[in-house]
Amino acid sequence: MPDQFVAALGAYRSEAVFNPWGESDSEHDCDHQGPQVRSRQLQKYLAERIGTAKTLLLAEAIGYQGGHFSGIPMTSERLLLGGLSHKNLRAELVFNDLPAQRTSKPELRPQGFTEPTATIVWGFLVDQGIDPRSVVLWNAFPWHPYQPKKGLLSNRTPTDTELAAGHRVLWEMLELGQYEQIVAVGEKSFSQLQQLDISATKVRHPANGGAGKFRAQMLALLER
Repeated sequence: MPDQFVAALGAYRSEAVFNPWGESDSEHDCDHQGPQVRSRQLQKYLAERIGTAKTLLLAEAIGYQGGHFSGIPMTSERLLLGGLSHKNLRAELVFNDLPAQRTSKPELRPQGFTEPTATIVWGFLVDQGIDPRSVVLWNAFPWHPYQPKKGLLSNRTPTDTELAAGHRVLWEMLELGQYEQIVAVGEKSFSQLQQLDISATKVRHPANGGAGKFRAQMLALLER
């Protein structure tokens, strides 16, 4: 099932949107195998969680420092490559067996790209002793929207039209996982769930100084 889901995910195309599982970043990928590597890594990530994970943690969109190169939402290449082991974040937390691969050119970031939000989210799971396979990380808009004038190494907020295009994928993800709890990370993802009449709890997005509140609200959820 995850392989079919990822294959369908890779078919999407839109202006000023990069599809990590269907497109090569000719300027920043280390070779032409980027989409295939990212697809394998997402398939493996989902295969270890779908059917057992109880919680879906839903943020806004893929970012260039995270899923753009790792292929996994809210997960950085540096984590996959072992560059965050000093923070107790190991590649095996993401998936086992399959060797993690980088897709970005090493000269861009020798240790791989790293995303603050990804580090905070994974760090919270580890610090609280939460089994990372009990949670699926996802995005309301599952692809990477970028600023055309700044290029692929930039982020932007997805438009309402783009978010609507992500609704079909979101429904498929919910049907695939049959989650007991959905947590919206930030206002944008929460509003998408509201539009679809999907019950969810909202927590602060950890970006832009929100890390402390994110952790506190997530802890309150755990206590309940």
